[in-house]
Amino acid sequence: MRLKPINQQVVVLVGASSGIGRLTAIEFARRGAKVVVSARSDEGLDTLVDDMRREGREITAVTADVADFAQVKTIADTAVNLYGRIDTWVHLAAVILYARFEETTPEEFQQVIDVNLVGQAFGAMAALPHLRRAGRGALIHVTSIEGLRAMPFHSAYAASKHGVVGFLEALRLELRKEGAPISITNIMPGSINTPLFNKARTKLGVKPQGIPPIYEPEVVVETILHAAEHPSRDLFAGGSARMMAFIQALSPRLMDTLLLRTAFKGQKTDEAKSVAAPDSLYRPISGFNRIKGDFSAKASSLSPYTRAQLHPGLTTIITGLALGAGIALARRFTKNSGKATRGAPPYRP
Repeated sequence: MRLKPINQQVVVLVGASSGIGRLTAIEFARRGAKVVVSARSDEGLDTLVDDMRREGREITAVTADVADFAQVKTIADTAVNLYGRIDTWVHLAAVILYARFEETTPEEFQQVIDVNLVGQAFGAMAALPHLRRAGRGALIHVTSIEGLRAMPFHSAYAASKHGVVGFLEALRLELRKEGAPISITNIMPGSINTPLFNKARTKLGVKPQGIPPIYEPEVVVETILHAAEHPSRDLFAGGSARMMAFIQALSPRLMDTLLLRTAFKGQKTDEAKSVAAPDSLYRPISGFNRIKGDFSAKASSLSPYTRAQLHPGLTTIITGLALGAGIALARRFTKNSGKATRGAPPYRP
């Protein structure tokens, strides 16, 4: 299938008040697309629209909670009423909770699922009829590497991301069976420097962070813009995400061992944060209407793997190198594990 150039598109972005979504909206608008943005935060949307309109860009905001299908449908209807169609739907809205599973309440687990999984499904449901009428288009869902490999403290978040991967796979097959010219893309970032960590609910006693290496939002935006013009199935944002997926497929036990050594301590900063601190789990909070988080000093704005991934020839070379490195690592692990005491180390917060 062929997708339109960005400057000829009507693009809807859900989850645009901060972080990856905010920068994606800016880049689409600057490249000439007609953009409709949505989020729960009026403040975040208002500042985004004001900034873009001062540049002379065409952008409209719709405040909506993705856990409510009627509100999601209003986003799609607004875009069609304004421009007559939707060419690309980008769904990024997400919330996150850092807590051991046994410390997670039923209400918290349900909220993460409602926003991150059900909200993504509602977005696809609202967009698909309009993409069909347009005759072609792209559904781009930003999930996480945790759609393939869960981290500790993320039982609800990882479950939601796994769920999105599952429904996208089913939807993709259904559309291919009927020959519908609609591209379905799953974008899986690694650790990205956004305000998500500032807005997270945490029961760790400290502000959380992503496991290094950390990438700037530009790395994810690059993949989204590519998928809007080039039909793509799965894209990884950050070479570390691709490596995690590869090791998980090669040896889940090896991935368990690596995460036991790095993921518990690696997700914690030294900055104290109480569970009573403001968070965005149930409602938006002010003060974080920006693109980047607090980790720019340790974040990279370029991922060589991500850049190469968008060029198939280079991807083949890099995948071959990664395969060799992964096999060597797995062999070393297998050899050493035979000498080690069996069983995982005890949990230490």
